[in-house]
Amino acid sequence: MPERPAAERVAVIAVALTTMLAPLNSTMIAVALPHVMTEFSADVTGVGWLVTSYLIVMAALQPVAGKLGDRLGRRPLILGGVAWFGLVSLGAATASGLSALLFFRVQQAIAGAVAFPNGAALLREVVPAERRAGRFGLVGAAVALAAAAGPPLGGVLVEIAGWRAIFYVNLPLILPALALSWWGIPGRPRRGASHPFDLIGAVLLPVGLIGITGLLTHGPKSDPSLALGLGLAVVVVAATLLRRELSHPDPVLQPRLFGSRGFAAANVAIALSNLAMYSTLLAIPLLLLRRTGWTSAEAGSVLAVMSLGMVVFSPVGGRLADLLGRRGPTVAGLSLLVLGLVPLAFWGDEVTTRVLLAGLGLIGVGIGLSSAGLQAAALEAVGQQDAGIASGVFSTSRYLGGLVGSGALAGYLGPASDGATGFAGVFLMAAGAAVLSVLAVAALEERRG
Repeated sequence: MPERPAAERVAVIAVALTTMLAPLNSTMIAVALPHVMTEFSADVTGVGWLVTSYLIVMAALQPVAGKLGDRLGRRPLILGGVAWFGLVSLGAATASGLSALLFFRVQQAIAGAVAFPNGAALLREVVPAERRAGRFGLVGAAVALAAAAGPPLGGVLVEIAGWRAIFYVNLPLILPALALSWWGIPGRPRRGASHPFDLIGAVLLPVGLIGITGLLTHGPKSDPSLALGLGLAVVVVAATLLRRELSHPDPVLQPRLFGSRGFAAANVAIALSNLAMYSTLLAIPLLLLRRTGWTSAEAGSVLAVMSLGMVVFSPVGGRLADLLGRRGPTVAGLSLLVLGLVPLAFWGDEVTTRVLLAGLGLIGVGIGLSSAGLQAAALEAVGQQDAGIASGVFSTSRYLGGLVGSGALAGYLGPASDGATGFAGVFLMAAGAAVLSVLAVAALEERRG
C-alpha cells in the first residue's frame, strides 16, 4: 500500500541518510590511511584490508540481509543496522590497534549490509510506481554527493582532529536517520514464516561471493595453484548453492529471479557500467600524477566533474524514468557513458585536459541518468515479497562490477606494464563494458511509472 505523501517523504529522507553512510565511509578513509599506518606502524598491505574487507563484506552480505527483510519486515533491519553502524563507528574511533580497527571496520560493513538493501526495498513498497524512479534518483544523488564529499571532508577532519574524527563524523547522519526511521518506517512484516529460514543457503551465498571477490581482487596476484584451488572451491560452492536453492521452498536466493529478463538485464547493466566507471575513476589520478605539475588536489578536482554530473542528473534520470519508462532514459544514460569513454580510449595517456574534462562530464551525466531507472527496473521485475533479496542482489552486482574494475588495473598498470599501453587498455576495457551495458539494458521491458 502506498504511504501518505508526508510519511513517504520521511521514509525517502531516512533511506537517503542511511544509504549515504556506505559511500562516505568507503571514500573518506582513503585520506586517513597514511596516518593510520604511522600511528600503528603498519604497512600498505595491512591498512589496505581496511578498504578491501569493507567492500567484500558489503558485497557478500546484502542479499542475505535483503532476504531477512522480506521475512521480518524492513523496520527492524534498518533501525538495527543503523544503530549498530553508529556503535561500531565509535569503536573504530577508539581502536587501540590495527586489528581492533579492522574488526570494527568489518562490523561497519555488516551493519551497512543489513540496513542498505532494506532501505531500497522499503521505497519499492511505500512509493507509488509513478514516483518510484524519481525517489531512487534523489537517493542516488545523495549517494553520489557522499562519495564525492568523502575525500575532501576526510582531509579536513584528519588535518584538524586526526584520523579518528572520520568515524565520529558518522553520528550527524546516524542520529537523524534513526529518528526519522523510527517515526517514518511502517512496522509491518512482509512475509509469514510458513517455511524455516534457509540457513544453509544464507551461509553458502556469502561464502561463494567472498570467494569470487577474493579471486577478483587477489587471485591474479596469487600463486597460480592457489588461484586455481580457490576457483575450484568457488565452483563447488556455487553448484551446491544452486542445487540447494532450487529445491528449497523459500530459498535465500531464488535463482529463478534471473529468469526475469528485466531483473537479469538490470543486474548485468549495473555491473558493467560500474566496472567502466570505477576503472576510470581509479585510473585518472594515476594518469594525471604521472604528468609534470599535477598535484593530488588538482587530480581530485578533475574527478569532481564526474561526481557533479552524477549528483545533478540522478534526480533528473529518475524523473524521466517515471515519465517516459525505465528503458529509454537508461539506454540514453549508458550511451552517454560510452561517448564519454570513447575519447579516453582513443587518446589513452595522451588525452588533453579539456577532452578529459568533457569525457568525465559525459560519464557523470550518463551514470546519473541511468542509475535510478536501472534500480527501479530491477526491483519492479520481481514480486514485492522478494524486493529485499532483489535489492541485495542488485547492490552486490554493483559492487562486483567495481571490484572487477579495480582489480583489472593491476594487470594494465602494474610494474611490468607500459604506461601508455596500460592506460589505453584500461579505457578500452571501460568503453567495451559500457557498450555491453547498453546492449544489456536494451532488453528491459518498456514501463512507465
